[in-house]
Order: sequence, then C-alpha cells, then structure tokens
Amino acid sequence: MAPEASLAKVKPQVAAGATIPSVAVKEDAADKSSTLALKGKNIIIGVPGAFTTPCNAHIPGYIDSYEKFKAKGVSEIFVVAVNDTFVTKAWKEKLAPNGTPIHFIADDQGEFIAELGFLFDASGLLGGPRSKRFAVITEDDKVVSVAVEEKPPQVTVTSAESILEQV
Repeated sequence: MAPEASLAKVKPQVAAGATIPSVAVKEDAADKSSTLALKGKNIIIGVPGAFTTPCNAHIPGYIDSYEKFKAKGVSEIFVVAVNDTFVTKAWKEKLAPNGTPIHFIADDQGEFIAELGFLFDASGLLGGPRSKRFAVITEDDKVVSVAVEEKPPQVTVTSAESILEQV
C-alpha cells in the first residue's frame, strides 16, 4: 500500500490510556519488519521528514539526553518517520556518527503513524503523507501522555527538554 492510501485509513489521534497499535515497522533492513518492543517506559517520537532542518534540530536533544532519560527509567526511545529504512539509517548515521541506542524506525507505508492518528498530507512540501511532530510516552504498550506540535516545523512541546520533565 502506498502512503497515500494510508491517508484514507487515519484513525483518531491516540490519547492517554490508548494501546499502541501492533503494526509492523522497519529498523535495520527493508525486508525485515516487526512491531515495536514496548516494555517498561518508552518514548515514541514522530517526525515529518528525516534530513529536514527542523527534524535535524529536534532529534539531537534526545541523543544528547539519552542517559538522562535512562536515569529516569526510560527503557527505549524510538524516532519514527514515514521514510524508507535507507533514509532512516542514513539519517541516524548523520545525527549520531558515533552511534546511539535510540531506534530510528521507518514506517515506509505510513500505516503505523496512520493507526496512531498522526498521518497528514504533506504533499505540497514533502511529496506525500508524513507524520505530525509528536512525542508519546508509554508504559509498556499503554499511552501515558501525548504531545503534538500545532505546526510541524515547531519544536516546543515535543522537545527532549519538555519530554524529560514529564517522565
């Protein structure tokens, strides 16, 4: 299914108490997919576009603060983009040339983001459907809190600093 088809399947936006959907995504290889392993406290960050200026400014805060998140009991941090694995892997290497335990996830068909209710039509700027900029805190697969930027280029309520205060 093309990401455009996923726009027709966008669910209502998840809220506290909801369950994270079990939709396969990709991390390391284009031909290998699995659902997110959500055990304990987790953060899922959605971004409109890998390599875009706002996203390049957004994610380093999480990389730099990773140990602070771990100290507050966060098990895993996932960065999800409606891009293919080649793009998300290259983006991870650019943002963290020395490596990072943060997972960069490719939702190449936009199905996971649509299930969360965060897929929007960004055709005019980014060529097709993309993710809203959001941060979801979970306990296992249950949503604890949701932060969504009103305008995708903004990084305020979804910044690492803002989310670190909430965990």
